[in-house]
Amino acid sequence: MKPQTQTPSTRAPRLHSEAGYTLLELLVSVAILTIVSGTALDGVFRLSKVSLTVSNRTEMHSGVRNATELLQQEVGQAGRIALLHRVQLNGNVTAGVGVATVAVKAVDDDGNALANVNPTDGMFAGEKLVVGADSVAETVTLTAVDTSNKTISAVFLNSHAPDAPVNVYGGFRLGVVPKTNENGSAYTNGSTGSVMKLFGDIDSDGKLQYLEYTCDTAGGNLYRRTMPYNASAKPANTVDKALLNNITANPDNSDCFRYEQQYGPNHDPYVVDVAITLTVRTPDKDPVTGLYQTETKALLNVSPRNVYNTLWLANHGIPSRVQELPLNVTNSLLGLP
Repeated sequence: MKPQTQTPSTRAPRLHSEAGYTLLELLVSVAILTIVSGTALDGVFRLSKVSLTVSNRTEMHSGVRNATELLQQEVGQAGRIALLHRVQLNGNVTAGVGVATVAVKAVDDDGNALANVNPTDGMFAGEKLVVGADSVAETVTLTAVDTSNKTISAVFLNSHAPDAPVNVYGGFRLGVVPKTNENGSAYTNGSTGSVMKLFGDIDSDGKLQYLEYTCDTAGGNLYRRTMPYNASAKPANTVDKALLNNITANPDNSDCFRYEQQYGPNHDPYVVDVAITLTVRTPDKDPVTGLYQTETKALLNVSPRNVYNTLWLANHGIPSRVQELPLNVTNSLLGLP
């Protein structure tokens, strides 16, 4: 038999080429991938730097805002005076016997005596109290306070019966300790451009406190130290008392604290306004610019309203409402470096 010859229509189909990418194609693909990846990574790095910049500024802004809010509040409260408890006499007072000593008691709003409460808490020798009501009310200056026996001593011009009310009014003349006297000389142990000294019922809880703010631009910290009025010494400015870190000099080298003073009938200085200017920098350098970012916060008119009211009383012939600092504050706290 003659072999059958295959026609073109009966031959097996030819397979397509199965060769891979050429070297040139691979190089082009790798180059494109590198460009795309580099662009994406650059965007990520830029976003990371922007995030660090925002984080730095947020931390800086939050710190200085919290510090200035506290400063504004406490300067506003400086000079306030109040009794820690509602107080009444716990015995008779006879007028005209010189210095008289009388027991006092703490009572509730209905006049009931409070057990285990010392009515003399926060009282001090030299404090001016108003004893009695209506026609027999008078202002007396305490000569002594006995916390153990719960008694006060003073010269009384009027007689008073038990349960007579005991109150305190006015405010502290030195709620903000002045920087200078009327003649421009430095006030003894007074406030300065970098140290502000405050006194009064700062927290509105009847407890008298002495405070010092120290703006240490060399060390980079704003310190706040507070202590009871009868403390024997001031604590040191330690790390735990740093209210704000990364403090730096103001752009114009101005003081952190500036004081507006007015003068009473006896030419005594009263601080009636405080300007506070603080400049802080970020804890880290900005990753974009390589420089520290800074922010200056200025509070130009912070008024210690209690001191201002006390000056008004003094100028209107009511010196009995002008309270002087306790001797312990003058001698033990202001007198220390």
